Amino acid sequence: MALRNYLVGEVTEDFIDGLLSRREAIRRLTLLGLSMSSATALLAACGDGNGGQAGGATSPAEATPSPAAPTTTPGRTDETKPGEPVRFAGPAGELRGAWAEAEDPRGALLVIHENRGLTPHFIDLVGRFAGASYSALCVDLLSAQGGTGSLGDPAAAPTALANTPPEQLLADLQAGIDELEKRVADAKVGAVGFCFGGGMTWNLLQAGEPRLAAAVPCYGPAPENPDFSKAKAAVLAIYGEQDERVNATRERAEAALKAAGLTYEIRTFTGAGHGFFNDTGQRYNAEAAQQAWQDMLDWFNQHLANGAR
Repeated sequence: MALRNYLVGEVTEDFIDGLLSRREAIRRLTLLGLSMSSATALLAACGDGNGGQAGGATSPAEATPSPAAPTTTPGRTDETKPGEPVRFAGPAGELRGAWAEAEDPRGALLVIHENRGLTPHFIDLVGRFAGASYSALCVDLLSAQGGTGSLGDPAAAPTALANTPPEQLLADLQAGIDELEKRVADAKVGAVGFCFGGGMTWNLLQAGEPRLAAAVPCYGPAPENPDFSKAKAAVLAIYGEQDERVNATRERAEAALKAAGLTYEIRTFTGAGHGFFNDTGQRYNAEAAQQAWQDMLDWFNQHLANGAR
């Protein structure tokens, strides 16, 4: 699905689940280019959505993790260190990111963030991958706007991403792979993305990025007419059972994987919804996240850690 349409769907889904007030949802929809009348009509079609609360409710990826989160977060231990800020050359200027180096890397990972940008969750996540022996880099796809941290409005990140040409987003991610190759010489490279980042993982496969040996799109929407015939990666596609909007694209993704002759598996987690892996979000499902984490590591161990590229 088109990026802007997907981001519009994210707002309406947050509204339906009671995570955004009607007023805040309308504000975000208009920032994404809908007219006031179109935004109002769209939300009216969704019903009350438990979104009648006053003010702006908290969006799932903006929620503060509970004190118990560190004991239930996959891959996090007392020794886990968050990623460190890095800057490197991109195709249209300097790029920012979060980098974590594994002590004895078994491979290199490009981590692709959600539509809210390089949030603390992803700075933490690259550190968790490093702790699991995969050096990891998350490119801030809002670098051209001064980086995610410079955007005060939580609606600014998805709006900026929607306004960025898809080819620029892909080029920035490919620059991230360039940087990984410099930092982790001779290692195989994989990609893992979540929500919007899952969609961008599919787009890297669609673009036939030849350096990816493995890819894990997590509840990301597949392109409208996917063609993965130029890709080489082994693909583990992860979905949540209750994520109907993204799951509507699962069938065409699998058909394209099969047509391309790629090694692939599809895992759908019972009782889990969209964004279930993000432990800072209100849709976090600890049991599904733990199993998904292990499945990801098993996949990377199989397809990245079996020798140099």
